[in-house]
Amino acid sequence: MKECPRCLLRESAENDVYAGVMDRVERIPSGERSPEELYRNRLEACRSCVHLISGVCMKCGCYVEFRAAYRRLRCPDAKDRKW
Repeated sequence: MKECPRCLLRESAENDVYAGVMDRVERIPSGERSPEELYRNRLEACRSCVHLISGVCMKCGCYVEFRAAYRRLRCPDAKDRKW
């Protein structure tokens, strides 16, 4: 994986890493998953965050594509929530 500030995982990871994360996203029950528009908006907000490096949130250590997919989860930056 190449280091890329403000890149999402799909842009910076090897295909198998990204595919594994997206497989986990697809297994989130539909009632718990963010609607597609909300998901896209969250990912765009993450792109503007200084804590995003190579698809990983440095505040919590998660892959942002996975965290943003859960409707109930919020941005982990309590001082400057992006979503």
